[in-house]
Parts: sequence; structure tokens; C-alpha cells
Amino acid sequence: MRERRCIVRGTSGPESGLIRFVADPEGNVVPDIAVKLPGRGAWVSADRISVDLAIKKGKLARALEGAKTPAGLADDVEKLLAARALSFVGLARKAGALAAGMDAVRLSLKAERPAWRIEASDGAADGRGKLDRLAAAKWGEIPVAGCFTAAELGQAAGRDSVVHAVLSNGPQGRAFGEVMTRLSGFRIIDPATKAGESG
Repeated sequence: MRERRCIVRGTSGPESGLIRFVADPEGNVVPDIAVKLPGRGAWVSADRISVDLAIKKGKLARALEGAKTPAGLADDVEKLLAARALSFVGLARKAGALAAGMDAVRLSLKAERPAWRIEASDGAADGRGKLDRLAAAKWGEIPVAGCFTAAELGQAAGRDSVVHAVLSNGPQGRAFGEVMTRLSGFRIIDPATKAGESG
């Protein structure tokens, strides 16, 4: 993966750890999450602090030749990253790489180690607890995405709601993981784990 330099921190790293920004035709700074928009780009480390500093210190405006930085730019990045992560959930479903629902997840966990477990942020704690114990006993530590609602996951998976799911290893699982790594700079990926640590 190509390396890019963060205009805020001055450090270089793989593209997967940074966010690209470009100026749109109206001269506004916009995030280019998929790295597909035309024009000169400026790269910022994928975390809220770096994006806010890039705005506060005028680094994005200078790098993009005077482009205007809208209020709430870091929030826009978070929303776009979350939407992109959910899009990979949908792609995984179409590719047969997503198991959704308690019974399907339980069977999948017994059969193979997944790339990711996905738990709805508004799901019941007892159901999740059972899957936590099963996954830990069978495979040890598996990354968990717990920052999407059951409705958001359901929409992505083509169902009314999804509380429990697992992503198989493969292209969608890897792509989902890369987006979640960047999203972790903007929101807590698994609030349930953080709550358990603080309590």
C-alpha cells in the first residue's frame, strides 16, 4: 500500500491510516474516503484530533489552495466512514461472506474463525454475552464492531434489523477492517467493551 504524509503531524504512513481531502468545484474541502475524487489531495491522519487541527491551523486551506473548510468536517468524515463500513457489510452479504442472526452466528463461530464479529449497539447484553463467551473459548480475541444500531445493520444486510453477525475472512472482511481502523479515530468502535472496562 502506498504511503502518504500527514500535513498535520508531518509523519508518513500507509493510505489506510489517513484521510484524503480535496477541493470540490465550489472551493469547499470535502473528504475523499474512497480516494477516487479528482484533483490535488491533502492527507490527514485518520483521527478527529488531526482533522480538527488541520482546520484550526489552516493546513487544509493552504494545502488545497485556499479552499474553504466547512464546520463539522470531522463529523462528516465519521459519517462517511461509517457508511462505507456498512456498505461492505452489504457486499459481504451478497458474496455469502456474512452470517447474520444468533443461530447463524453461533454455527459460523463453531466452524471457522471470522474476520470480524458485529454486534448491534442497541442489542441485548445477554445475547451478546453468550456469543462473547463462545468466540473467546473457540478462537480467543476477535475484533468486534459494536458501534452500529440494529436498524443500520439491517438496512445494510437487506433485513429489518440485525443484532448479531460475523464477517468471514476475505476481501470484504479485509476492506471492512481497514475502514473500521480509520473509523476508530472518530468514534469508539465497541462501546460495550469500553463500558465494561470503565465499570
